[in-house]
Amino acid sequence: MALIKEFLLGGQSWITAFHIIAVVSWFAALFYLPRLFVYHAMAEDRISIERFKIMERKLYRGIANPSMIVAVALGIALFSIYPNYFLNSGWFQVKLALVLLLIAYHYSCLYLLKQFRDDRNTRSHVFYRWFNEIPVLMLIGIVVMVIVRPF
Repeated sequence: MALIKEFLLGGQSWITAFHIIAVVSWFAALFYLPRLFVYHAMAEDRISIERFKIMERKLYRGIANPSMIVAVALGIALFSIYPNYFLNSGWFQVKLALVLLLIAYHYSCLYLLKQFRDDRNTRSHVFYRWFNEIPVLMLIGIVVMVIVRPF
């Protein structure tokens, strides 16, 4: 355990850099996937519908999931360096709550993706336009917590 902690301390900048890269990639996928849902909900021809199914699946499996896994894993690695500091910081607790909500949003995207995949979508493009704004609010909250640290 001491060897792992020593590596983490020495590589903290690298871990932070790759954590940020993973978070940016994850958010990119979470911004784009619901936008695909908007267009998918508006599509009427079979070719477009099938194309959106492929795009959604590849985006979720190829970018969103791996990015989330790496972001969370590296976040845990960063947390493990100074757990007492983070656990006693109000800004971190709020950030953690927002990240947990973001993970729930991520999996709600999977649920909606499966609804589209099975041709069972019942929501309009307007719903997805509003749904698409949720990660923007979470991003604002997370960045403010990490940079400003108001608590």
